[in-house]
Amino acid sequence: QVQLVESGGGLVQAGGSLRLSCAASGSIFRVNGMGWYRQAPGKQRELVAAVTSGGSTNYADSVKGRFTISRDNAKNTVYLQMNSLKPEDTAVYYCNVEVVAAWWKPGFPYWGQGTQVTVSS
Repeated sequence: QVQLVESGGGLVQAGGSLRLSCAASGSIFRVNGMGWYRQAPGKQRELVAAVTSGGSTNYADSVKGRFTISRDNAKNTVYLQMNSLKPEDTAVYYCNVEVVAAWWKPGFPYWGQGTQVTVSS
């Protein structure tokens, strides 16, 4: 079994910064892709940023230049540094991590519990 623990959400004024963390633990042979999604009230969950095992990244157009995703492979942890936050960034943020439990098994995606980010104007 694999557990994902998120931290770092909160309330911040527009223009401020927050850093989210998501640590994976449990039966892990290898971690493949890692990413962050968000879901605002009444909206569908959307991809915010993702990073491959090789370090390649991609971002939603709405956060390019403001958010930075990174990972620490030794700690099986993914981070999301969010700068210049806007009220429209308000949402519950979820990490998503693809874990390979053993070399002969395929990767399986796991979700974090979600952390609330609220940006006030």
